[in-house]
Amino acid sequence: MTSESSVRLPRKVLLLAAASLMAFPAIVHAQNTLTGSVVDANGATLPGAAVTVRETGQRIITDRQGRFVVPSLPDGEATFDVSYQGLQTTSQSFSVQANTDNVVRITLPPASADGEIVVFGTILDSTARALNQQRNADATTNIVSSDAIGRFPDTNIAEALQRVPGFGVERDQGEGNFISIRGAPSEFTSITVDGVSLPSTSPDTRAIDLGSIPSDVVSSLEVSKTLLPYQDADSIAGSVNLTTRSPFDKPRLRVSANGGVSYNEFGDTNDYRFGGTASNVFGPVGVLLSGSLAQTDRRVDNFESVWDVVERPEGDEILGVPEQEFKDYDTRRERLAFTGAIEVRPDNLNKFYVRSTWSRRTDDEYRNLLAIVYEDGELQPGATEGVATWNNARVAKEFRHRIKVDESLLVSAGGEHEFSGLSLDYSASYSRAEETYPIRAQLLYRSSLRPDISQDFPINPNAPEISLFDTQEHLDVSRYGFRQNTYREQDTLQDEWAFQANAKIPTEMFGAPATVQFGARARLRDVESDNEQWRDRAGSSAPDGTMADLLGTEPSRNFDYLLGTKFNPGLVRDYFEAIRPVSQIDATRRISNSITADYEAQEDVFAGYAMTRIEFPSANLTLGLRVEHTKFSGSAPVFNEESETFTIGRADRSYTDFFPNATLRYELADDLIGRVALSRAVSRPNFRDIVPRVSENSDGSGDRVDVDRGNPDLKQTISNNFDMGLEYYFPPLGMVSANFFYKDLENYSFTLTSPGTFNGLDARFTEKLNADSGHIVGFELATQAQFTFLPGFLSGFGVFGNVAYADAKLRLPAAVPGRADKVNLPSQSKWTYNAALFYEMEGFNARLAYTKRSDYIDEFDSDARLDTYWEGRSQLDLTASFDVTDNVNLFFEGKNLTNSPGVRYAGERSRVTEFEKFGRLFFLGARVNF
Repeated sequence: MTSESSVRLPRKVLLLAAASLMAFPAIVHAQNTLTGSVVDANGATLPGAAVTVRETGQRIITDRQGRFVVPSLPDGEATFDVSYQGLQTTSQSFSVQANTDNVVRITLPPASADGEIVVFGTILDSTARALNQQRNADATTNIVSSDAIGRFPDTNIAEALQRVPGFGVERDQGEGNFISIRGAPSEFTSITVDGVSLPSTSPDTRAIDLGSIPSDVVSSLEVSKTLLPYQDADSIAGSVNLTTRSPFDKPRLRVSANGGVSYNEFGDTNDYRFGGTASNVFGPVGVLLSGSLAQTDRRVDNFESVWDVVERPEGDEILGVPEQEFKDYDTRRERLAFTGAIEVRPDNLNKFYVRSTWSRRTDDEYRNLLAIVYEDGELQPGATEGVATWNNARVAKEFRHRIKVDESLLVSAGGEHEFSGLSLDYSASYSRAEETYPIRAQLLYRSSLRPDISQDFPINPNAPEISLFDTQEHLDVSRYGFRQNTYREQDTLQDEWAFQANAKIPTEMFGAPATVQFGARARLRDVESDNEQWRDRAGSSAPDGTMADLLGTEPSRNFDYLLGTKFNPGLVRDYFEAIRPVSQIDATRRISNSITADYEAQEDVFAGYAMTRIEFPSANLTLGLRVEHTKFSGSAPVFNEESETFTIGRADRSYTDFFPNATLRYELADDLIGRVALSRAVSRPNFRDIVPRVSENSDGSGDRVDVDRGNPDLKQTISNNFDMGLEYYFPPLGMVSANFFYKDLENYSFTLTSPGTFNGLDARFTEKLNADSGHIVGFELATQAQFTFLPGFLSGFGVFGNVAYADAKLRLPAAVPGRADKVNLPSQSKWTYNAALFYEMEGFNARLAYTKRSDYIDEFDSDARLDTYWEGRSQLDLTASFDVTDNVNLFFEGKNLTNSPGVRYAGERSRVTEFEKFGRLFFLGARVNF
């Protein structure tokens, strides 16, 4: 057992936080508590409105239902000044009385321009809600409302977030899944649903695959780029909170539905999407249920080339391609999600709730693959990088059927109470995430032909010339013989119990209103990952007949490469089911692979914090300290080659981290907001990276194996953060902002791939190591405006735009020889861009949106020339909608109009290791609201 303490902090930050926590004056006892709501002229609630009590100087921001609570008011007249960008500022007086319910409702009239009332449509109404919440937040924040999400063709949460400044998105088969904020890895961002931590379904990473959550089940996305002490500290890059709908968002019977169908360019297939929400309020009780179903049917073209060091007959070494795979995918993806909520509000001061969110993504995938293993033959003299001839190469065809299911469940219950002089909230939650493979079966045939093949990659890295596709020797199906079948099952389960409580006490400090807040949180997580693999090469397990008997009639193509004829999925499925009892037995079980990939882990995090928020006339100052104690225990089977036995390796540790915080929001002028924040955050190692395991990932079809290795000495990454920014707001709903950020990283963990041997075979080992140090520094610029100054129909135009730059470097340890002292941080794009031109007028709106990120490194290799990069990808999307009636809306979406490819390469763009395209998509649908 080891004990660590991460306490390297800027001295001034420590002294400032300590002084604030020790200097609390006596609590000012409240006389009365007042509750209120802010609405527009139509009665719609206004989140993010600023409510200032003129007599006391207290400033409160309305919540997402437009509600506010003033916890401490004396008897007598109170005047409320309410501002909301896009509407007229209003003042309203109220007589506060003791021993009675003090409830006020404030209505803001529309803004006017040149004597004419300004009316907002859907795009601008959602913009107003987001801008006002962002403007009045203490920390640097971005808000994306459900209406704004619906105006982009973003079917999942990851794709919706790509529009936010500083966000990058990783993709799988054309759809966004993992996110990156400000050049940081996905693991640096925490994801919560209504404040409840969402575990990862993956056995490999803590990062959350947001591609599994449909975008239409959330009410808004709240992005915190700087943290406050009450937030979990495992958010170096930031935190994303997915807020679900509440029955009190619109406290009446409400029913909405949407649906539609798409045409997909690749494969001439169709997608379907349906969703709906129903809610009502029965006195003090509100009930809500929403659901979403989406099914995609996609064709993806993909080829992969393995770049590696190869030895020439002349005796020297060059970079070449010893293996290639051409993949023809037929994929069907289904997303199903439900959310539910029961809320009880017996009065304006008390609330109880139970909420639940469940989502499931099922990928049903058929893959036809043509493999060319050049290195099983002989490299001929005269080869240069990417241009070579190989004699006696090996050709194989494979069919894979894989079903992967990612499922998440969150349930939370709690309460919120406003007492005289005290606000209290508490909750208990359970979250569960599971990834399973109901089937992952592969059937491999090898050709007895050993053709001579020439390859030329430099001529066109996106479409290299391979002589095999000219000679078409691989199309002779009579030469293929059964090699093996393989089965794999993997189940990863993470579940977490969490308990938390927070208290706020109104007080006074330095002659200004202030709030003291403190709380505690416990998170208890268990992780299990179980992997089983079988490989059967017995001739008796071969399918009846020849390979030709399992083929269908549809040609298998990959871009312009003819791979042959596709396997008949039904026939191969029948074979997999029939042979499964024979092939999945102890004699065919790959013992080492099945056992050494397993691991278990338990991680308990106990946290406490205290903070104060002081409301000066033009500034809000937050000072506080958070402490988190982590207790980790993990285990994995370890194979002893000498005795050929397994033992259980363990990794146990505990450590305590301190996270001081100082955040200042300052109104330099009525419409000019400045923010400065000093904070500290942590990223704990991935579970599989810290347990002592050694796992082979090869499917056994070649002579090279890939091996993952855990590192029990891996430390948590600590980041000391400095952020500052300016935001200028102008009418009616315009904004220009600039933000600067710097993150000083300690013990950043990176992935290194290096050559070696494993069980007598050539191997490539991959493991995580700690870098000596690192940093992320950069800026964000954003703007949005409506051209109301233009005449007539031109006044309906407007723009959104943002650009972010991040320079992220880490210093590699001496254990990595032959590398530059500093290298780029993985997953970090130096530049990300978003731009949108929109138009809205009289029930019609349209938006043309462009997003782009620059290249970024994915993994390091011991040979720097083979570092893996993803090429930056751009995408152009179009959405348009028209209100047929007040309750019916028709919409159109055009996605990936540029048909941008996904490209991965080794060291240089000319060494393409993966190239794939997904095609354009066109969607037509309708929305109905009552």
